[in-house]
Amino acid sequence: MDKLDFLLPDFIDVIDIILVGILVYYIYKLVKGTAAINILIGIVIIYLIWKLTDILEMNILSNLLGQFISVGVFALIVVFQQEIRKFLLMLGSNNLTNNKIYFKYLKIFKPSREVSQMNIEEFLKSCEKLAKSKTGALFVIERNNSLDFIKNTGDNLYLEISSPIIESIFYKNSPLHDGAVIIDGNFITATRVILPVSENKNIDSQLGLRHRAAFGITEKTDAIAIVISEEKGKITFIKNGEIFAHKNSETLQTMIEAELV
Repeated sequence: MDKLDFLLPDFIDVIDIILVGILVYYIYKLVKGTAAINILIGIVIIYLIWKLTDILEMNILSNLLGQFISVGVFALIVVFQQEIRKFLLMLGSNNLTNNKIYFKYLKIFKPSREVSQMNIEEFLKSCEKLAKSKTGALFVIERNNSLDFIKNTGDNLYLEISSPIIESIFYKNSPLHDGAVIIDGNFITATRVILPVSENKNIDSQLGLRHRAAFGITEKTDAIAIVISEEKGKITFIKNGEIFAHKNSETLQTMIEAELV
């Protein structure tokens, strides 16, 4: 019976397996679509070959691969430097003190300003005007994850959403029109913000830097992004690093409302 004990994992084993599965999923999600995925697959193949040679007692090859694996940690740090940085950034932007959902239940770390419900109708009216004039724009709508870590790359503001204000920000001669606009509740909290650009190789090559920046921030946080193309005047909704199609402004309003509940 003792030989079959491994078939009856205890509670800790189940938790261990679940946590490993979650870790593997997030690692894959982090490197998916980048050149790092091929490197990761290569490392996994070398590890499996090493285990196989060890089982078959192929000592010379096993020792060689074992030496490679033993210094693999340092090699991984060098090879996956950018991915490790992104992973730590993702963890940092999701910690308890940065997650605003806890503010509803805890008075600790309470935001200094009250945030009202976003006026989506007014916001979309502004977007439609920008799209009609083919004025490029990028809006990042903050949800639960704090975006303070990127706001300091631009100019901090606290302006209530209105069509005239948004149009004035993206007026071609305005000093505020470059970069992204951050929206928190019904307020514009930052302009000219520099966003992390996605390195996903699967993104349509016809999409420009503005779209890639929208992909980048939505890959790392739970924010949603609205991009207005200056070439086609098209309004694009991006979430979790993906484009979600919409038929008209009413559909887009419903999609935004669903994300801000």
